[in-house]
Amino acid sequence: MRLIPSLALSALLCAAGAASADTLLVDRAQHKAHVALPERGLSAAQVQARFGVPTEKLDPRGGQKRQWPTINRWVYPAFTVYFERDRVIDAVLNQAHTAEVGPKPAIR
Repeated sequence: MRLIPSLALSALLCAAGAASADTLLVDRAQHKAHVALPERGLSAAQVQARFGVPTEKLDPRGGQKRQWPTINRWVYPAFTVYFERDRVIDAVLNQAHTAEVGPKPAIR
C-alpha cells in the first residue's frame, strides 16, 4: 500500500516541474508589463523627446482611401509605437527575439 502514496508524490513532483516552467513565462511577462510606453494622444515630437530616436521607422500603411488614415510605425528596442498622422494611437511590447518559443499547444 506504500506504492500508492509514492505514485501520488511522483505525480505531484512532475506537475510542480511543469508549473515552474509556466511561472518563468509569467514572470517575464509581468516584468515587461512595467516598461514605460508612450500614452495615446502624444505627438510624434513628444514621443521622440521622451524616448529618443527610434531604432527603425517602418514604411507607412493605409491611406488608400480617405476613410483609411495613414498609420506610421516606429520601432524601439522594447516596443513599437503606432501613429495616426502624428498622434499615438497605440504602443505594444516587442517579442524578446524572433527565435523565442512559447508554450506547446494543447493536445487535442
